[in-house]
Amino acid sequence: SWEEIQADLRSGRPMNRLLQGDVGSGKTVVAGLGASAVIASGAQAAIMAPTSILAEQHFRSLKEQLVGDGLLIEDEIALLQGATPKAEKERINQALAAGQIKLLIGTHALIEDPVRFADLQLVVIDEQHRFGVEQRAALRNKGEHTHLLVMTATPIPRSLALSIYGDLELSVIDELPPGRQEVDTHLLQPAQRKRAHDLIRKELEQGRQAFIIYPLVEGGEEKADKAAVEQSKALQKGAFSDWKIALLHGRLAAAEKEQVMADFRDRKANILVSTSVIEVGVDIPNASVMLIEGADRFGLAQLHQFRGRVGRGGDKAHCILIPEAESDFENERLSAMVATNDGFALAEYDLQQRGPGEFLGKQQSGYSSLRFASLTDSRMIKQTRNMAVAILADDPQLSQPQHLALADSLQAFWRKEAGEVS
Repeated sequence: SWEEIQADLRSGRPMNRLLQGDVGSGKTVVAGLGASAVIASGAQAAIMAPTSILAEQHFRSLKEQLVGDGLLIEDEIALLQGATPKAEKERINQALAAGQIKLLIGTHALIEDPVRFADLQLVVIDEQHRFGVEQRAALRNKGEHTHLLVMTATPIPRSLALSIYGDLELSVIDELPPGRQEVDTHLLQPAQRKRAHDLIRKELEQGRQAFIIYPLVEGGEEKADKAAVEQSKALQKGAFSDWKIALLHGRLAAAEKEQVMADFRDRKANILVSTSVIEVGVDIPNASVMLIEGADRFGLAQLHQFRGRVGRGGDKAHCILIPEAESDFENERLSAMVATNDGFALAEYDLQQRGPGEFLGKQQSGYSSLRFASLTDSRMIKQTRNMAVAILADDPQLSQPQHLALADSLQAFWRKEAGEVS
């Protein structure tokens, strides 16, 4: 992936690349290398994350990576977010406009008006699906001919990624760093819940932490929040009366959610009880158990994301799946989760089971009306994409006689799908 990014940076044209990598596969390190290459040539780089806690995480790890290796000095890297004090914001804006800050990491605050770069050459967007097209463009437009690297930890089958992100080159990190242990995944009947609680207590006694996730239930998010609140009280009084439980759910304000996660990261609580709002990408190296209640109610991608929250600190980690009812024990998705830790293998399975429309969700539903010979044939899709690029390079307006039928089809498609595809 790094070699592909280097080739883009040297190509003389702006990079447009999607970096896909499973949870904890090292995307931030690759982004840091990209930033260091741009900075070494005298320019600036910016990294935008969807939440403060993720921005802070990137800031800490990149500071360690780049300042530690002598590629930057401490004053050349800065963190900008909504909560940054006004005086500090002004200092950052001045230093940025003067070119003294080389790498700026932050949240949506990066796209606000006072933020001016002297020479922005690389924009990195983390968890790209959390940002709209306009937000990505607003940051990119703060430089000229800016390189763009978007990153996602949601495994998307290569064939589908080539189709949806046809305007982006694709890099995939499909392995985990050396020494990273696979998470042991266990499927238990609801009647075996005590075994799960015993395992959690054993891990807590070793000084580690645990997550317990509850699903969205009938009646929507409000009811799920209520269920999580009730369950956390019951667990605090019962199975985990000797331990501190923190609670995270959808009705908390964004700042409250981030505070709960920060407290859990700082070990002020032993167990985090949460609904599905738990943040993708949040790094809690001390957490070693993930218990997912009502696991049959979640999609494979979501289950895999939850599992990726544990096992990041080198300790043996466990993910326990408990379906809602005994009859759901034979659920195929849950069996697939037990069988493999490979997010891309699970994504391929999910695509085959649900088809592209379901897989992509409502926001991308426009694609399901396009006809594909085979959505799993990534070789053919890549050939098709290359052909499309060649046609547009030769005839951007599709005005040549042999391309008129194609131009008509394209216009008809975009009229029908306008506004549906992001």
